[in-house]
Amino acid sequence: MQKFDVAPEHVVQDEAGLRALFPPTHDLAAKKCLSALDRHAQDFIRRSPFLCLGTQDMDGRADVSPRGDPAGFVQILDERTLAIPDRPGNNRLDSLANIIANPTVGLLFLVPGYDETLRVNGQASLVTEPALLERMSVQERLPRLAIVVQVQEVFLHCAKAFRRSHLWDPEHLQDRREMPSLAKIILDQTTGAPEDTEEMQRIDEDLEVEYRKSMY
Repeated sequence: MQKFDVAPEHVVQDEAGLRALFPPTHDLAAKKCLSALDRHAQDFIRRSPFLCLGTQDMDGRADVSPRGDPAGFVQILDERTLAIPDRPGNNRLDSLANIIANPTVGLLFLVPGYDETLRVNGQASLVTEPALLERMSVQERLPRLAIVVQVQEVFLHCAKAFRRSHLWDPEHLQDRREMPSLAKIILDQTTGAPEDTEEMQRIDEDLEVEYRKSMY
């Protein structure tokens, strides 16, 4: 694939140039940003089984991590404080290390079937308080820590992105078999996947077993 280059004259260089490309925002869009979780935001969070967590390190390198559990897994500690359990993963700890370096985070909450999303921005810390972790136990297993977020901004985001993408529309679901399995993709990208179909199938089955064992 040929390298793509953009001519400098077509790169937006500053905020003034950016805003010149768009009409002014609606007054309601500017006013909808709250500094605390009102009853509607809290209700949305209690219904949400999935969020995306955006973080950055001190050098500005960004990361977005998915977080999911049964609906209501994010604890609302008060109108300005949330707690997210950290479940077992691959132990890269990208998001957690970023939070230590730079506590500013962005959250995007999704609810299956809802075209709207909820955006929350704030300052995060990593907390190991036993009483808090106990509230987040699943199958008698406690998370190692919780990501506690002090809310600074919260607002609902409109449905346009989900309407354009048809994300929840069953007619637009794609067949997962059209791409290789996760295990094969990672092996292709690293050490090389086995040519033997049966061996690859065994690896895929082992991954499913590992999922069941290490979910919590």
